Amino acid sequence: MNETTSQPKVSMGALFQNRFIRTILLSVFFLQIGIWVRNYSILLYVIEKTNENPVAVSLISVAEFAPIFLFSFIGGTFADRWRPKRTMVWCDLLSAISVFVVLLTLLLGSWKVIFFATLVSSILSQFSQPSGMKLFKLHVPAELVQMGMSMYQTVFALFMILGPIIGTFVYQHFGIMAAIGVMGVAFLLSAGTLLMLPADRVDDEEKATTTLMQEMKDGFRYVLGSKPLTLLGGCFAAAGLAIGLTQPLGVFLITERLGLPKEQLQWLMAAFGIGMILGGGLTISMSKKIMPQVLLAMGLAASAIGFIGMGFSTVLWFTLAAQFFSGLFMPCIHIGINTMILQNTEEAFIGRVNGILNPLFMGAMVITMSVAGWMKSHLSIVLIYEVAALLLFVGVATLLPLMKKSGVKQEIRGEV
Repeated sequence: MNETTSQPKVSMGALFQNRFIRTILLSVFFLQIGIWVRNYSILLYVIEKTNENPVAVSLISVAEFAPIFLFSFIGGTFADRWRPKRTMVWCDLLSAISVFVVLLTLLLGSWKVIFFATLVSSILSQFSQPSGMKLFKLHVPAELVQMGMSMYQTVFALFMILGPIIGTFVYQHFGIMAAIGVMGVAFLLSAGTLLMLPADRVDDEEKATTTLMQEMKDGFRYVLGSKPLTLLGGCFAAAGLAIGLTQPLGVFLITERLGLPKEQLQWLMAAFGIGMILGGGLTISMSKKIMPQVLLAMGLAASAIGFIGMGFSTVLWFTLAAQFFSGLFMPCIHIGINTMILQNTEEAFIGRVNGILNPLFMGAMVITMSVAGWMKSHLSIVLIYEVAALLLFVGVATLLPLMKKSGVKQEIRGEV
């Protein structure tokens, strides 16, 4: 692949002239409606059915996150074998079918099958997401990749604000049956939108000549043989450890540091979401001039500063400002990561690289999430947030060897 020193047609007009960008953004829009209606309607339904049973509520998170560990690398390997467009269409169709099966079962009286909708959808996303990355690699010119990822991430940021509102509104006003119907239709609309993508290359299927186990081993060798991807893996692990420490403890900032009711936590989430939406717009303009590794480092450093501020703050406005500041730079993290993966990975390995790096982040996050409660009982909330900030700075440090390069793009020529 050629390194582009100039950036022809790097503009919003050029971005939306790309058929793939227009199609994938519309598909993601429908998909996010389905996912957020699913998340909140099922959560509220289970809370209502079980009288707020914490075990039942926690099983929703298990159904949502467990497949990332169990299926991410397998899904990424198959995504490298299969045609990406067809894989994404079938994943959306199967998600819709599973939702309608759940609807039928609910009509017959068994409510516990509701967990099945979340589980199946989460499993299928482990096959669909790396296929979407492959399509980015195939159909988006190199000079538009970072800006395209910025737009892609902005849609996700927008739904962090609108998603809970939409999901709660649908459930409270129309009930679980209507909510499940909305999910199914949203997944079908996403699948229909994806049909407008350019046809898959026929030779994609010819890759499946080696065994699945051999392709998995090749994926690990590919990542270990690439300095940018290996360093990115270290960055993922450090960031996951930091996020896992703070994720369960945000409510204690409200109750202990600020002395407010736990319900005020919603304002922290709102400040973060608003920051993400504004940050998405800023990152779109910055992404034309800034290398992805610099974007990622900026995002991590800003989150670290935000954690320090939130940990020390004892007034609501300063805590909200620190949370907003973190959200403002959060798109830099997502866009930097995705762009670095696309720039440093050959098309044939994109699925497996995603399948290795994503569980690395999630595994690190779960490790610290599992000990966060114990740490809280032995250490102050301030110290925990400062440790999380330190871990994020460690993530920044792992990227420093890549900063001197004009473009982090050292394709692997090793034997895989």
